[in-house]
Amino acid sequence: MPPVTKKWLFLKISSLILLPLMFWFIINLVHIYDKSYQEVVVFLTTQPSKILIGLFLVLAYFFSALSISEVFEDYIKEEKIKNAANKALNFFAIIIPTITIIVILNLNT
Repeated sequence: MPPVTKKWLFLKISSLILLPLMFWFIINLVHIYDKSYQEVVVFLTTQPSKILIGLFLVLAYFFSALSISEVFEDYIKEEKIKNAANKALNFFAIIIPTITIIVILNLNT
């Protein structure tokens, strides 16, 4: 399978998985909007929330990295700049969700 086809397939699959996670996140964000700090921490420290938020973050950054790399492929003509931009994008797509998940996992009630 050509790399372009794999990228397209990964974009479609990740978007399908992201849809229910996004609805879950939005619904819960509305529910915890007016809650106290302690109630938000309790929500974030429950096991299903940790797993779903972690999955949501990883998939969201994966999807955004794939989408932005397509923009780089289309609009950046110089190969060195394109490669540097893609490497930086992949680095941040790994680091930011990892740090966020670690912070959420280390929350205490």
